[in-house]
Amino acid sequence: MALRESHDQSYAHSEKLVVYIDEAIKQAALKPTDLDAVCVSKGPGSYTGLRIGVSAAKGLCYGLGIPLLSVGSLESMANWSKANFYNELENVALLCPMIDARRMEVYCQLFDASLQEMTSVSAEIIDEGSFAPEREKGTVAFFGDGAAKCKEFISHPNAVFLDNFQPSASGMIALAEAKFASRQFEDVAYFEPYYLKDFVAGKPKRVFE
Repeated sequence: MALRESHDQSYAHSEKLVVYIDEAIKQAALKPTDLDAVCVSKGPGSYTGLRIGVSAAKGLCYGLGIPLLSVGSLESMANWSKANFYNELENVALLCPMIDARRMEVYCQLFDASLQEMTSVSAEIIDEGSFAPEREKGTVAFFGDGAAKCKEFISHPNAVFLDNFQPSASGMIALAEAKFASRQFEDVAYFEPYYLKDFVAGKPKRVFE
């Protein structure tokens, strides 16, 4: 396996993504023409990051004539947590990956201990009552960059936070292989990321005073 990724807050998809793809292919001692398919994270997540990632994946698939696969961002995070936080999750009933959606809102989804989807992907505004029914029934693990800001609101003995969790493309591998084996390919021409919410442009910065 070849892996090239960054958790630097200043990471810019437009500057580094294609470079990382090239480096990973070379690290694996492969050529682009050796690829059988390309898998991309379909969202939810950063609007710009998803748009650039899907565009790059589509470009590779078009150019090489290979199929496109997609995996949900939250599903990938849940899969990665099970593989790397086994001890912390031993007695956990539910997994709740969270992606920061600004302010007190997060993108999240619940999975059981066997990674079966218990809820659909949603955008939730977090307060003291968030996930109260689930917390009363059993232990819930919260993780991802959206979980840190929720700790002060989700205070309960059955709430576990994986503070050292960092998402990784490695969480997509088993999911992508299963989709490839069952030929669950996306339509390269019409596939769009799952943004979940409409894009809202930020206020432009003033360059000149």
